[in-house]
Amino acid sequence: MVSYRKRGSVWQYEISYKDIAGKYKKIRKSGFQRKSDAISAAAQIQSDHPNLNSAQSGKQLFSDYFEHWIYLYKKPSVSDITFIKYQNTLQHTKRLFKGIRLCDLSRTIYQQRINKFSETHSIRTVHTFHKQLKAALLDALDDKVISTDPTRKIVINGTLPRKQRMALDYKETKLLIEHLDLSELEDIIIYIAIVTGMRFAEILGLTPTDIDDHNNLISITKTWDYKFNSGFKPTKTKSSQRNILVDSQTIAEIKEFINKHHILDEIPIFVYDNHSIVSAEINKKLSSIMSSLNIPRIPFHGLRHTHASIMLYSGVNLLSVSKRLGHSNVTTTQQTYLHIIKEMEEQDDTKILTLLRSIK
Repeated sequence: MVSYRKRGSVWQYEISYKDIAGKYKKIRKSGFQRKSDAISAAAQIQSDHPNLNSAQSGKQLFSDYFEHWIYLYKKPSVSDITFIKYQNTLQHTKRLFKGIRLCDLSRTIYQQRINKFSETHSIRTVHTFHKQLKAALLDALDDKVISTDPTRKIVINGTLPRKQRMALDYKETKLLIEHLDLSELEDIIIYIAIVTGMRFAEILGLTPTDIDDHNNLISITKTWDYKFNSGFKPTKTKSSQRNILVDSQTIAEIKEFINKHHILDEIPIFVYDNHSIVSAEINKKLSSIMSSLNIPRIPFHGLRHTHASIMLYSGVNLLSVSKRLGHSNVTTTQQTYLHIIKEMEEQDDTKILTLLRSIK
């Protein structure tokens, strides 16, 4: 709504609108010699900012806008664990972009802050940080809160990550399995991760009804919220719902654990009193075992990589490995294990040359 009035010898326009939070605000400007000038100026504001609130929204701090954005768009649509990552980004944003308003956020300022962040973080972390900020800023651009994209052609840098093994080879894996006590909670979780490639939350989400001892299958239909212990959660993606074929010994070990602890059908096998061990605890136990065996230490998630690597090196079809891991498509598997695929291609080249020589 727009109104006009004369103040002394000059005209003023007043535009009433609702801000992002739904509160009524006003934009006023005076000093126009003629009413027609005030009408033209008000019309220009409405043309440039069709949502009306965008004219003033650009004056808010970037960190305030990002905070409102993650609660409006991300909290209802992402998991609690993922939302924590957005909250972490918010804390960094408040520090790095302190006092900077949206309308003052230029490409130069944005690059400077990204460079500052990259001094103490890996390239992968910087990329994730930038990706989340960019998504919010592109929405601000669409809503005409800002007139240009400050993230355009931004250069991503970061500290070089420490070289760390992310998977064990076959001999190391076999040695690790030989020294696991499968009557212990942490040990059997580690064992299942090795032989199935399941994610930590997927293992914790298993119930006795998910163990098919007739067909030697483990059914993955849900996960367990080990961050907040709020109960069962959906799988990471729809494709993460799958059946994994295992050997009869693995089924027997899990069944023995179930019987020993008298676990009922719909109760999670590896969660007691609705409380599970956290990832830090399982990583600590895994690290301790590896140190005692003098084999390279890898994080728990590295057991998933170990499983996939052994499958691929053993000649298991890429599509089968992808389905076993619950990837949404084969491309994800190819990108994750590209180094292994390249090594296998080199081995295939040798086999091809050997075959060609033999038939001449």
